[in-house]
Amino acid sequence: MTDKPLTNERTDKPTVFVLSGPNLNLLGTREPEIYGHDTLNDIHARLEAQASELGLRLECRQTNHEGVLIDWLHEAYVAGAKAVLLNAGGYTHTSIAIHDAIKSIKVPVIEVHLSDPMKREEFRHLSYVGMVAAAHFAGHGADSYTLALDAAARL
Repeated sequence: MTDKPLTNERTDKPTVFVLSGPNLNLLGTREPEIYGHDTLNDIHARLEAQASELGLRLECRQTNHEGVLIDWLHEAYVAGAKAVLLNAGGYTHTSIAIHDAIKSIKVPVIEVHLSDPMKREEFRHLSYVGMVAAAHFAGHGADSYTLALDAAARL
């Protein structure tokens, strides 16, 4: 939930960026029948514990702005990230710019969704992110993130 400047911070642990897009700051209260009752902070806390067990460092961020997501994808590349877990929210279905940013970096991007877009409105069936993602985890609620982090650790 920060808008941090570019960094070249290096640690002895591989870094995984966890990037969340629009409206995910409202998790826990936004349509809980679809997205569950976990807040984004709850999910990040679970991921931090899991990352520690996996020997990974996490960089967790959320924004409602498309260009900021693109900047963070570029930053992940510059920082030498091991992977990016990306829940681009509604931009998944609309953003060719995010699609192009993923194609432009040499960091595996794993698409993550709490719900299963294929079981929702037809406009959600198209994923510009999915067209270029290394893997996809959707429809498992907050566990979509933990499954994606396990996959990132194996890369």
